Amino acid sequence: VQLQASGGGLVQAGGSLRLSCAASGRTFSSYVMGWFRQAPGKEREFVAAINWSGSTYYADSVKGRFTTSRGNAKNTVYLQMNSLKPEDTAVYYCAADRTWSGSYYREERYDYWGQGTQVTVSS
Repeated sequence: VQLQASGGGLVQAGGSLRLSCAASGRTFSSYVMGWFRQAPGKEREFVAAINWSGSTYYADSVKGRFTTSRGNAKNTVYLQMNSLKPEDTAVYYCAADRTWSGSYYREERYDYWGQGTQVTVSS
């Protein structure tokens, strides 16, 4: 089971990026897929999640700016990030949770993790 995150990069404040997370090894259509980020010197924090029915959940800090979605093949999830701010600078991780508990914001719930992709937003 592998998760591969990609799409990070350097962007100016106000710009956009789209992160992708490709899952392989099994079918993830029934999994909860989450996005987390970790800024230098800070703990990893919840960003967004999407469950098998397409319901989405967001941290207050990104609500209205970020959108997560599933690809048609269901084994890919995306994080569209608009109106980026310097405080969005972090390593972004995708993760998969085999069961739904409602605690989609807790990283310990997730069973599989990708390697992370760096997002840097310049002011």
